[in-house]
Amino acid sequence: MKMFASDLDRTLIYSKRALEELQTPLDKNMIPVEEKNGEYSSFMTKNSFSLLKELATNHLLVPVTTRTYEQYKRVFIFESKIPVTYAVTNNGAKIHYKGKLLKEWEESVQVKLKQHCMEKEKVIDQILDYKLNGTLKIADNHFFYYLLDSNLAVGMKETLVNLTKQFGWKVSLQGRKLYFMPNPVCKGEAIKYIAKRERVTTLAGAGDSVLDFPFLNVSDYPIIPRHGELVLENVLEGKHLLTDAIGAYAGEEIVNKIHQHFLD
Repeated sequence: MKMFASDLDRTLIYSKRALEELQTPLDKNMIPVEEKNGEYSSFMTKNSFSLLKELATNHLLVPVTTRTYEQYKRVFIFESKIPVTYAVTNNGAKIHYKGKLLKEWEESVQVKLKQHCMEKEKVIDQILDYKLNGTLKIADNHFFYYLLDSNLAVGMKETLVNLTKQFGWKVSLQGRKLYFMPNPVCKGEAIKYIAKRERVTTLAGAGDSVLDFPFLNVSDYPIIPRHGELVLENVLEGKHLLTDAIGAYAGEEIVNKIHQHFLD
């Protein structure tokens, strides 16, 4: 079986803010894919949608996201238009199979959290000392992030990375969101679990951020959008492919490359 595991935001789908930031016009080539508070909030190109639907029909497509399950469900294309059997949410803390939570996976993550990480509340206490300019948000009790009101000061991200590393946590900056994530909450481990469960023979992956790196590293064919955090971090190796395009057209390029790879 061939499997395509992909991050969503700023990889396959793009908010209005991300489109503007990455200089992608919201024009007739775009279609809405997410609805929030009665308004369309994320988009992808028409070609991306068509190719993704074809991929999902013939292979195993697994959305992989830091979103909670409730936030993921707003991406309505996976509810009615593109078939998915699995969804990985909460950055890998939860796996959903045919819409139902895999309890055994969630329990195994909880055991690792207790064994290897400082408690979330204690990490937050440490971070509060840095007086970050933004709103603190808790994501379903597994991790937390700041919705930043302004750019981080020079060197601040590196400082936070070094601080949290000793607690068994990691940091990722994605647009305005600054994530603080315990190491056992990992997209890579969730994807390895699904791949083993489904006896996957070929695994392709796509993602833009440091939080995607673990599952990209276990992919046979990993692709990264050129605008992504991973490119800025300069941690890529020879096997990681970069798109030529940025923004939503990077998403289209990713799906097209995966489609061609699975045909070979």
